[in-house]
Amino acid sequence: MLTDAQHQEIAAARAAEARTRRPTVPALEALLFQPVPVLDHGFLRVIDYMGDDAAIVQAARVSYGAGTKATNEDRGLIRYLMRHRHSTPFEMCEIKYHVKLPIFVARQWIRHRTANVNEYSARYSILDREFYVPAPEHLAAQSASNRQGRGAVLEGAEAAEVLDLLRQDAARNYDHYAAMLNEDAEGNPVDPARQGLARELARMNLTLNTYTQWYWKTDLHNLLGFLSLRADAHAQYEIRVYAEAMLETVRAWVPHAFEAFRDYRMGAVTLSAQMLAVVRRMLAGEAVPAAGSGLSKREWRELMAMLGCDESGSALPGGASPGAESAGAR
Repeated sequence: MLTDAQHQEIAAARAAEARTRRPTVPALEALLFQPVPVLDHGFLRVIDYMGDDAAIVQAARVSYGAGTKATNEDRGLIRYLMRHRHSTPFEMCEIKYHVKLPIFVARQWIRHRTANVNEYSARYSILDREFYVPAPEHLAAQSASNRQGRGAVLEGAEAAEVLDLLRQDAARNYDHYAAMLNEDAEGNPVDPARQGLARELARMNLTLNTYTQWYWKTDLHNLLGFLSLRADAHAQYEIRVYAEAMLETVRAWVPHAFEAFRDYRMGAVTLSAQMLAVVRRMLAGEAVPAAGSGLSKREWRELMAMLGCDESGSALPGGASPGAESAGAR
């Protein structure tokens, strides 16, 4: 996953210390530069950050000139800001990650355009011979009800065949990529009698499960927007595991903001005006049927899932939500 040179670079970075007058967060400092393994060959590292929970409340209070308050008041203000969707105070904090990820995950990830990104360039460098191959439990068929999602897990000979195809295609295409380049690791011709194809052209032959790397920097507000979608249970597994690793860095970095985000975003639901009207009718004691709710069939199913009920409106044991298939990229 990491070369010996990269391990040495990380060890040197973690051994170095610098005096600063700016606020730092000990819990995040302890994580700096450390690679968190993700998928089979990927990782995520925190490289740098700016700001903390206090920076959020400082930015909010400058509006009316009040100074820093007690920690419990800071927590209450952050929760208020999150609850009422005040975004700019959260933009005062920034974080930079180094991420190694499959190309198809990167193309999904780049849809979040409110970040600064610098990706490893296959125009200038040769990509590593590393490919993502799903673990058997994540090898699923296409969902019959969700065009973006997965259905039942493949098993037996069918699963083995798919895994073999993924490995063979990735290895064969990389072999052809390397042959077209005609370069060794130091950039010298493998066959002096041949002229290699330009790197920017040879890369087109690689499969989308080939690993790439980038540095990704964003502010906390936009990071939470990313996580609200990609750490959700309905997100594609391969990007969700990166988001879950990022969540742990946010927990260490800004614990009050993380708590508020968990409570008001990840653990909350949004009701339309029509859904709220149905809930009010139910609270008033009315037995509201799906046909008379004013909601579409899909909206009705979503509302019942939010309330821990089946499609008839009957409460499920323990208030659990109905099981949902794993959906794909949003």
